[in-house]
Amino acid sequence: MVKVEFLGPINKDTISCDISNLSELGSLLKSDDQISSWLENCAVAVNDTLVSSKDISLSDGDRVSLLPPVCGG
Repeated sequence: MVKVEFLGPINKDTISCDISNLSELGSLLKSDDQISSWLENCAVAVNDTLVSSKDISLSDGDRVSLLPPVCGG
């Protein structure tokens, strides 16, 4: 199982799912109205490392974090 964390203002509880890459996660999350609007704007980290490809392989125990854009000063 892969743990998926939703950080910042996404305000969604962590989920666990049986997926093998980020493309599968994207397909899964698009069906959730609360999350789908964030998908195009979020950075994604796998085990605390930012990634840019949806083809990253995921293994049991991996942690994916969705990081929404933030403003600061």
